Amino acid sequence: MSTCASLLIAGCGDVGTRLGLRLAAAGWRVHGLRRAVEKLPGQILPVAGDLQADACPPGWPAEGLDYLVYCAAATERDEAGYRAAYVDGLRRVLGWLAEHGQRPRRLLFVSSSGVYGQQGGEWVDETSPAEATGFSGRVMLEAEQLALTSGIAASVVRLTGIYGPGRKWLLGQVRQGYKVASEPPLYGNRIHVDDAAGLLAFLLQADARGVALDDCYLGVDDEPAPLHEVVAWLRGQLGVSHWAEQSSVRRAGSKRCSNARARALGWAPEYPSYREGYAALLQQS
Repeated sequence: MSTCASLLIAGCGDVGTRLGLRLAAAGWRVHGLRRAVEKLPGQILPVAGDLQADACPPGWPAEGLDYLVYCAAATERDEAGYRAAYVDGLRRVLGWLAEHGQRPRRLLFVSSSGVYGQQGGEWVDETSPAEATGFSGRVMLEAEQLALTSGIAASVVRLTGIYGPGRKWLLGQVRQGYKVASEPPLYGNRIHVDDAAGLLAFLLQADARGVALDDCYLGVDDEPAPLHEVVAWLRGQLGVSHWAEQSSVRRAGSKRCSNARARALGWAPEYPSYREGYAALLQQS
């Protein structure tokens, strides 16, 4: 395939915009579907639309589409909100493709490591059982299945905790004296927002070159780390010495996600651990 592939990013928010800019710079024709298209940079062709409305957006691309990335985010954090964003929204987009006789070469569905229910600090990869008990993980698994059985070649990309510009919750908590239990260690998994976009771009470009893709990839950096270790490092970087009385937190989940499958394909994160990623973030702020 020539470098001038066409892509529609449905739900073109922060990650989607970063993805779109990367591929537009590589010569791709990128369409971004979102409600507030005025927030899109000029390199991304705007498609004003609502994934929760049945009518096909009037600005839907008329030409063939080589790739679709479904990258929505739930606006309501309950089960109905998740279902509307991930299952119903994807079903609508698949219907709009069919209305236009469009059949992309591949669909990337942006999912979450929240589909895993493991809590004992064990290592998790794409072959590990995905048996989330909470509604968010269960709905995401349902949406993954919709993508994988859509009749379009599909890969789901399970991103872990995204951080980066505009996503500084943990920094704020550490400044307030956030305290995390160290025993047992609560392992967290993260990926810098630029690496999340970079992984999606890498997979699309690999497919365009004819590389065979798997149906699932984990998007995570090289070093899952105990949350108390991350907090201790950030305290040192920020010069925080106090502890807040009411800020001791025990999170429920604990697992370590592996990026071995994506790395075996040739991808490498620009920010291999929380140290590089947060150091860059602190320099920018």
